[in-house]
Amino acid sequence: MEADQSNITRAADLLQKLRGEIGKALVGQTAVVDQVIATLVASGHVLIEGVPGLGKTLLVRAMAQALQIRYGRVQFTPDLMPSDITGHAVLDSTTRELRVIRGPIFTNALLADEINRAPAKTQSALLEVMQEYQVTLEGQTLPLPKPFMVLATQNPLETEGTYPLPEAQLDRFLLKVLIDYPPADEEVAAVQRVTTNQTGDQLSLDGVKPCLSERAVLTLQQLAARQRVDEKVIEYAVAIVRATREWPGLAIGAGSRGAIALVRTARAIALMDGRDYVTPDDIKRIALPALRHRVGLSPDALMEGRKASDVLAAVVDSVAAPRV
Repeated sequence: MEADQSNITRAADLLQKLRGEIGKALVGQTAVVDQVIATLVASGHVLIEGVPGLGKTLLVRAMAQALQIRYGRVQFTPDLMPSDITGHAVLDSTTRELRVIRGPIFTNALLADEINRAPAKTQSALLEVMQEYQVTLEGQTLPLPKPFMVLATQNPLETEGTYPLPEAQLDRFLLKVLIDYPPADEEVAAVQRVTTNQTGDQLSLDGVKPCLSERAVLTLQQLAARQRVDEKVIEYAVAIVRATREWPGLAIGAGSRGAIALVRTARAIALMDGRDYVTPDDIKRIALPALRHRVGLSPDALMEGRKASDVLAAVVDSVAAPRV
């Protein structure tokens, strides 16, 4: 599909419809929903963090139902093994040959629920999957279906029984999205929805209708990849990332993959807004979720109780946006 304005407008309408279908299950959290959709359109992976009970898993389930694609879920636990995710080989008693049993990773959208409940060895099973879109089992390289997206949820590290994700794996998530406590009116609406004519405490997905096919998702990703990005906008993204490497309060700055994530996600945001070009505001809008997991606070900042998002906000404000 060509990236002309009519196709861009049609794509934006489809993504607006996807927002609406997700909203039938998840009350509010519009910024969070937009960031997760942007990750899908940018062909990336997303890490969603928040305390239990704020709708992390519900958001992923609603999005999977609104997409006509295959969906799998793995509940991460301390005893989960890498082979429980990727698969394993067994000896066929008839042919006396090894037969590969594919794991739940062979799907289009994988929910890695409470990913930081499993130790680093198990978490690292996703490294090859997220970077190369393939799995190596018993010497065989098996490609994953496309589109493919990992949607991982995690509780804050202060929660008992959690393990921090390795930096190499964190860097493979395009965005780290934070779900915070909702405003009072949204919380009232959520409670009303759960307690009206319904048993149990689960928000229903019955009203969520599929609105995007596998082919449509791939087309949207191709359209996003063709968005026009002025060289000054790219320089702006790089300037923000480079500023994190010298900023007081940050012991570890973002690498080049951070600037790439900014541009990739900004293209998706432009498409969602019905434009065929990226603006500096798109970069600024996505800077915190694209960089918060790629930087490390200094000991002094940690002792002062500062958060990565707050420090990054100051970094972004310090870099002058270009006029394009």
